[in-house]
Amino acid sequence: MPAVHFYIRWPDGQEERCYSPSTVIYQTFRPGDVMPLGEFMQKAESALNSASERVKASYGYYCSSAADQFRLLQQRAATYEDQSREITVLSMSDIGE
Repeated sequence: MPAVHFYIRWPDGQEERCYSPSTVIYQTFRPGDVMPLGEFMQKAESALNSASERVKASYGYYCSSAADQFRLLQQRAATYEDQSREITVLSMSDIGE
């Protein structure tokens, strides 16, 4: 199952590489997407949970890396008081198997 790196720009301009264990993330985000941080977090949670479910369907266990990635996003997002500030999806790329 190919995994995906997706690159984002936080509201303060800092960029970060994120991880999804499944290409299902492509159904949620596209390069160039710009959205309020709160919306991004809702979508990221759903997408990473779906990715973990796909891992479970293929291998019989949930992907802890997807949960870890979401926790990291939550920690970073919590540093912004204004959840309406925009976050940008810069790019996405398959990692391969």
